[in-house]
Amino acid sequence: MTTTTAHSHDLGLTTGIWTIDPAHSHVGFSVRHLVVSKVRGEFTDFAGTITIADDALASSVDATVDAASVRTRDAARDEHLRTSDFFAIEQHPTWTLRSTGLRATGARTFALTADLAIRGVTRSVEFDLEFHGVTPDPWGGTRLGLSAETTINRKDFGVDWNLPVDGGGVVVGDKVTITLEIEAIRQAA
Repeated sequence: MTTTTAHSHDLGLTTGIWTIDPAHSHVGFSVRHLVVSKVRGEFTDFAGTITIADDALASSVDATVDAASVRTRDAARDEHLRTSDFFAIEQHPTWTLRSTGLRATGARTFALTADLAIRGVTRSVEFDLEFHGVTPDPWGGTRLGLSAETTINRKDFGVDWNLPVDGGGVVVGDKVTITLEIEAIRQAA
């Protein structure tokens, strides 16, 4: 059932600004490699805020990723990803995500629409978002947790390098799954 409003207090949320805690969050991706497996990676330098409105569906997110912080457990691959073949970090060091809409798809699940900018190209994407709840932390703060996932076509963002492989197929698949595990801290009013 889809609703047009969802009160933040019904979800245990306090209105205001929540800052993403990078030490307890993860920005990851996976992409098909050589047709037969997937390579997984992450970005280790990112920041963002979640602004919770009284109507939870009017809430928003604004986040950035440092593209140079990519890690795939292979230093040579990471360096190649930073070049103009892929991320072109010299020209486009920062990627952004800015929400444009939120709709409920269940009691604690949502569809988050956002403008995602990678390599200077901005496209609208939709994340499947699951809200995990709110909890006090041992230091007197309050934290929220959520997971989100989407699949994009990397070529839509100008990331189109590839090589063919013997027997058919290519080195890198076009579809990239982006996964977010986010913990955010409520900021003092």
